[in-house]
Amino acid sequence: MGSRTASSINVEAPKTDVMDVIADFAEYPQWATALRSAEVLETGPGGRASKVRFTLDAGLVRDTYVLAYVWDGDTGVSWQLAEPGSVIAEMTGGYHLFDRGSGAGVNYELTVDVRIPMPGLLKRKAEKMIIDTALKGLKARAESLGDGASTGGAR
Repeated sequence: MGSRTASSINVEAPKTDVMDVIADFAEYPQWATALRSAEVLETGPGGRASKVRFTLDAGLVRDTYVLAYVWDGDTGVSWQLAEPGSVIAEMTGGYHLFDRGSGAGVNYELTVDVRIPMPGLLKRKAEKMIIDTALKGLKARAESLGDGASTGGAR
């Protein structure tokens, strides 16, 4: 059973821009460094992805798995493992967005368990690194929208 890891970051962009980045899975390999690909398999009633297949290459952990998503407007999204990979045995998590001054605060929670033996301390350190890297990439991508860049997602 995996342990829960959480972190947060402030983003100088509106919540809608941050959620657009989160919802634009085709662009994940551009800012989520360990992800090699993300393919939307199903969309939900709001047009956002409900199932996505990911290919991960994080050094020792290389895998392909499918996550199922539940969206809460531009306030949050949660996911759970729909189809485990050969290494990833459990993955749940979510982003929760809230207004913060001129931008958005983003909380990220993640629980991961892998099928390969790994000491608990090392696993928590890896989870923290994954979260911190993802939050920094999300921040950079969302803040670049104000510079005229586009995520390619629906607005």
